[in-house]
Formats: sequence, structure tokens, C-alpha cells
Amino acid sequence: MNWIERYRSRVVSATEAVQAIQSNQRVFMTGNVSVPQKLLQALVAYAPNLQNVELVHALTVGPADYVGPEMSGHLRVNTVFISSNTRKAVQEGRADFTPVLLSEFPLLFKRGILPLDVALIHVSPPDEHGFCSLGVEVGLTKTPAESARLIIAEVNEQMPRTLGDSFIHISRLNYIVPVNYPLPELPMAEEGNTEVVERIASYIAELIPDGATMQMGIGAIPDAVLRYLKSKRDLGIHTELFSDGVIDLVEAGVLTNARKTLHPGKIIAGFILGTRRLYEWVHDNPLIELHRTEYVNDPFVIAQNERMVAINSAIEVDLTGQVCADSIGTKLYSGVGGQLDFIYGASRSKGGVPIIALPSTTTLRDGSVVSRIVPMLKPGAGVVTTRNHVHYVVTEYGVAHLYGKTIRQRAQQLINIAHPDFRDELRKKAEELHYL
Repeated sequence: MNWIERYRSRVVSATEAVQAIQSNQRVFMTGNVSVPQKLLQALVAYAPNLQNVELVHALTVGPADYVGPEMSGHLRVNTVFISSNTRKAVQEGRADFTPVLLSEFPLLFKRGILPLDVALIHVSPPDEHGFCSLGVEVGLTKTPAESARLIIAEVNEQMPRTLGDSFIHISRLNYIVPVNYPLPELPMAEEGNTEVVERIASYIAELIPDGATMQMGIGAIPDAVLRYLKSKRDLGIHTELFSDGVIDLVEAGVLTNARKTLHPGKIIAGFILGTRRLYEWVHDNPLIELHRTEYVNDPFVIAQNERMVAINSAIEVDLTGQVCADSIGTKLYSGVGGQLDFIYGASRSKGGVPIIALPSTTTLRDGSVVSRIVPMLKPGAGVVTTRNHVHYVVTEYGVAHLYGKTIRQRAQQLINIAHPDFRDELRKKAEELHYL
């Protein structure tokens, strides 16, 4: 039987495919904008026939009926990165959160710590050799798919074919569900005050040398930084994810990847979030290689890129340099993601620049404004990047360079980049804590 005949023999409807899932099984689902929508809808409809099925994933984009209260006893989510569509369920105790570095997430399955029964994945149509591409989400999907006993795949005519360590042969797919729908679009949203974002981005751009290799986290600040780099030369990308802003730098001749010390000439990433323009641009583009996250996010791989720049965000930073990025006090909010992977990797890089960036204030629901530079983190807050790892902290008021600095020096520098309305209060608290 050739691969085309094998492919046809495994084609089923989404409803038929999810009936292969049994009670008490653990199911992996690919995430980000690659969520297999038809399979997920079918699983939600079939869920009343199941008991105690664990659905493991990272960030997901789109409707989340699968974490609704009516799924109790049937489906229970276990996420390693809390997205907006699952946050309420996690905070109410109806879904689980597993803290883990993103570089180690796929290894939970490979090493049998979380043995997988089924993987739900989303792929491109097969090429002439029978290989499907995992498309816009390779990093967090390939290893779990290989670790599962059973693979159910949506084959989407509109999934781009990305290159790199991104392929899976149709012989590995137990059930194939042909679909044809556009991927969700996720432009990088503005985070509050646009002027604040632009000022932060301009400060970060000053820290980026020619020939740098860059990692950008999710959000408006990393995306805004790209607009300030038009005067730079021979920049490169080695990142967990990238979005549309990269295209303009490539077309401007700024992002050449020519001076990368690892994978020169290539953009290296784990997954992609953006708009249709981005999805069309990455399709069959030899400039781009997507790889497994345990490789892309490995700090000791990252460190092989000289002049490695890591740009990540925070919820709050205390006066000693501790960075909280996954919770608001005890309330779980997101996850560790790849922040520590890249901050540590960049710090070990020759000429590396590890950056934590955040607006100096945030506005609460009641309309009050509070400082994000704080004397102490809220009780129960998670420390994602420790004060031992932090190097640069950037707000719209400047740059604090903390590495190698005493607590007294750190407190003073962080107060200097806090919002002016809070500096006196922060100074008073620092004195009470004997930091100053």
C-alpha cells in the first residue's frame, strides 16, 4: 500500500475520530493558533460519553467550551500556560495548571512523566513524499505527538507548510480529518498607553547592537521594538515565537541573520502568532526553520548565539530585582513560558543582553493606578526570573542595569525608572527595609 492509499484509508469525520478517545486517558492538544478546531468541537460534543479525560496543552487561541462547568467529570484541562480563555477555569479550580519551563514541557511526555494516550494535532496537506508539516506550531507539538500511542490529525488545506524539524509522515497518523478553514489571526495587541509602549521600545532598541540575535516574547512591547531597529545591521532571530513585525525588517534588509553564530542565515523559532500576511509569508519559506521547543528554548543552545538579546515582560518587579510574570499574588494568571530559558541563555551569551520590560504603572479595575515597581512582590506571587538572573529592567522612564549591583544600588536604580508619582513612597519603603 503506497502512502496515498494509506492516507485515504485513514480519513474519517471529526465525530468518528474523537470516539477513539476513552475514559481515563490523557490527551495532548496542539495550541496557539493551531488549535484543531473541528476536532475540539467534536470532542466537546462527545464529552458526556467520557469520564476523567485529561486534556493537556499550552496557550490556546479561540473558543474554550472544553473548560466550561458542564465539562466537569468528563474533560479536565491541564495547562502549562494559562491563556485568557482558560484563566477563569484555572482560578476557580475547574482546570489545572502545571508550572514548568517551556523548554522542558515536551520532555514531560518524552520522559514518561506525563504518559500520553492520544495527541490531537493540526497539519498541512502532505507533500509528494507523504510528509505533512506541523505548520505554525512545531515547537510544542512534535515531541508530544511522537510520544502518544494514537495520533488524530486535522489536515487543513490552509495550514502553511513550514520548514525545519517540522514534518510528520502520514504513516504516523492513525486518524485523518480533512478540513479547510483559515487559521485564527492574532495581531500583537496594544498594551495600554501606546506612548508608553513606544518609549519603552525606544530604550530597548538602544541596547541592541548590530549583529544581535533576538528573542521577542508575546505582546506590544517586543513587537514595537522591531519598528525602532531600521538603522541596525545584520540582525538575526532565534526565538520561541515571532509575529508580523519580522517581515518588514527582513524586507528592509535589516534582518539578514548573516552574523548569527548558530544557524546563520536562518530565522529559528518554535511557533508563529500573527495575521494571514504572516502565515502566507512563512509558507515554504526557506529563510525560516521551526524546531522543537526543547531545542529552541534550551538556555545552552540559546547561549551559542553571540550578542543574544532576550526581551520579556513582567507583571511586577520588586526593589531587589525579583520578577513576577505568572501570577497576581496568589491568583494564577499566565505561566513561566520561555522567559527564564531566554533570560538565562542570553546572560550566558557572549555580549548577551537579557531584558525585562514593563510599563511603570497599571490601572486596576476600580480605576486606581498602582506602581509595577514595588517594594516587595505581593504575597504568593511567583518569581519567574530570580534577582540572581536579572540584568536589565526597562520602563518608559529608562533602563536599570542590575547585574552585579548591590541591593542598595538596585533599589536606587529601580526607583529611578519607576513612575515619578511613586518614587517617594518607594524610597521610604526601601529605607524601612534597609535597602537604602
